[in-house]
Amino acid sequence: MYRICKVLNHNGVIALDMNDSKEYVLLGKGVGFGKKPGERFEQPVDCTVYSLQETSSRGDAADLIKTIQPEYFQMTNRILNEAERHFGKIDRSILFPMADHIAFAVQRLQKGEQISNPLTEDIKTLFHSEFKVASLIRPILKEEKQIDIDDDEIGYVALHIHSALEKESVSVSMQMARAVRDCVSMIEEQRGIHINVMSLSYNRLMNHVKYMVARVLKGESLKVNMNDYVQHNFPESYELATTVCDHLSHALRKPLEELEIGYLAMHIERVSQDDE
Repeated sequence: MYRICKVLNHNGVIALDMNDSKEYVLLGKGVGFGKKPGERFEQPVDCTVYSLQETSSRGDAADLIKTIQPEYFQMTNRILNEAERHFGKIDRSILFPMADHIAFAVQRLQKGEQISNPLTEDIKTLFHSEFKVASLIRPILKEEKQIDIDDDEIGYVALHIHSALEKESVSVSMQMARAVRDCVSMIEEQRGIHINVMSLSYNRLMNHVKYMVARVLKGESLKVNMNDYVQHNFPESYELATTVCDHLSHALRKPLEELEIGYLAMHIERVSQDDE
């Protein structure tokens, strides 16, 4: 049983859970229609409940709900519903920082301001499914705000969705994408090649670096040592992999285990052979 604290609009309310005496946001079609403060009601079947006790880098949920227009929570809720249909269980606490981001993006776009995202293409490849779900924001904003949103903005929304899947901060997701971009750029520069982003080797390289960075951030280790074999057979790729690992270690401010060099070198060798 809930008691209405505030009606946000026809599709959203802030309500007190009578069992734990904590406030929640309930979002769903018609959940606020005809409701008045103090009124008690049971949770409707087709609504989603969000705790106002959540905290993120953008602030406390209880504070964000006061400063963001309700429509942005509904937009975000639609995207998270789609994400849940696509991926299964997700961390829904991302609602508040993601809604804040979308609201700020709309504010900028209405002023004719656009921000570039140098990692957009990498995000599309690394987090392909997340980007596809995030693209739902495009028709939503077109319909409700008459605003066209580009892929750079969608890339940032995709990072929020990824963070909801992995239960990591958006900044960590961004750090991972940036690390992958740095790695690819170094390989292209050192080898004097342009890596074909549509190639299987490129996708394998991207995914390898993605999971390598994840291992570093989580303190996990590889089990098999490929270094001697790779160093003997592909010395140039091994040397480049060593340089890349040193760079990533510095960028992530965490040590990379020596075992990572051999595996990365194998992928460098593959993308290099594709260019020949």
